[in-house]
Amino acid sequence: MSTSILEIMNTSPVIPVMVINKLEQAVPLANALVEGGLKVLEITLRTPVALDAIKQIKDQVPGAIVGTGTVINLETLKQAVDVGSEFLVSPGVTDSLIDAVLKARVPILPGVATPSEVLRLLEKGITEMKFFPAEAAGGVAMLKSIGGPIPQATFCPTGGVNPKNANDYLALKNVACVGGSWMAPSDLVDAGNWSEITRLANEAANLK
Repeated sequence: MSTSILEIMNTSPVIPVMVINKLEQAVPLANALVEGGLKVLEITLRTPVALDAIKQIKDQVPGAIVGTGTVINLETLKQAVDVGSEFLVSPGVTDSLIDAVLKARVPILPGVATPSEVLRLLEKGITEMKFFPAEAAGGVAMLKSIGGPIPQATFCPTGGVNPKNANDYLALKNVACVGGSWMAPSDLVDAGNWSEITRLANEAANLK
């Protein structure tokens, strides 16, 4: 039985959003994050090596829960499912995408930015969502406002979340975790500074 998306969200307070440009960086980066305590990894489909990176991390990084981000249509959904993604993340939703995901029975964090989008997903039986782009869409105040009339929805805010505001999001009743990339900045990845990435991941893993 597959792990539910809520169980995945509750694994750690932060889901690293990983943009992998060079395949040789995938496994060392994932190892550094997992060693720091962040086991849930979202690899975005923004680069040509993303799908191969997902395969390598799944095969070579014990303990990692590997998901695919930037799932935006039926083609990227099929690619993500074919490489064995344990969960999916989308920046937004369409009816055809959500219907296909429900049929595929893969846990998903679909992106929403408004109460109407939240209600559409609740109608489909989906209660866990990505709030994106979090800061641009109203941030903590917006999520607090949504939580009043729609308490059954649980969110992973992503987009503009950083160490300075992450705790503000995590303090909300309707937030299970946040998504961000600050623990693996491109300069550290390109320099192969895995120990510093592990340190930053450990700080993120201990956010409350």
